[in-house]
Amino acid sequence: MTLIPNDSPSTPKAKALVTHPTPHYRTLIFQAYLLVAVSIFIGLAFLANTVAYFTFDVTITREIQEFQASWFSALMLAISWIGFPPQSFLIAGAIVIFLFWRGLRRAARVSMISLVTSLAFGVAIKLVVHRPRPSADLVNVFAQLADTSFPSGHVLYFTSFFGFLWFLTFTLLKPSWVRVALMILWGTLIGLVGISRIYLGQHWASDVFAAYLLGSVWLSVAIALYRRDKSETAV
Repeated sequence: MTLIPNDSPSTPKAKALVTHPTPHYRTLIFQAYLLVAVSIFIGLAFLANTVAYFTFDVTITREIQEFQASWFSALMLAISWIGFPPQSFLIAGAIVIFLFWRGLRRAARVSMISLVTSLAFGVAIKLVVHRPRPSADLVNVFAQLADTSFPSGHVLYFTSFFGFLWFLTFTLLKPSWVRVALMILWGTLIGLVGISRIYLGQHWASDVFAAYLLGSVWLSVAIALYRRDKSETAV
């Protein structure tokens, strides 16, 4: 596996970033997305504080739970298992240590900061919104959890942390099968974790969607923070 020192000022890509700044319209699109995502999230949080679930939440859960193949159930359980402590902390810690070991100290710091702050903010929102988990009299619940439901902590974790790893993989690795495989891995985890939380009856679809929105905002901020300093050289 070979890393490209894309965050070094001496590389052609870094020079291109200096001499050819991002077009203004891209910045406007990015800012517009952040504004829309935050606005929708706030609206969902307000509604989730007033109603236990939406009609479409029950409909979506029942539709997903109709698929009862044993391999699919095992996959959903495995992906959700990754997001529970202590394994979630061990996996994240091991990856951060690996980044430090490879000399990507700034990437390691930003990934850890993004993960810790996003999860802390997610817990704070859970306490404020205080939405109950899906009820077993409405949908199948694999295991009833004690805490509240909005937003999904699993989705927030996967989007903010594995999303940043996807960005690092795309940015720092040379085109190769390893790069493609890792990008598929991170993307698959992010995409399936939301389905797994609904399938197991531990979150409503609106919890999951809101967490994807919040996670994408946090990921965008982490990438912007990472790209501010180009002094680190990948090794």
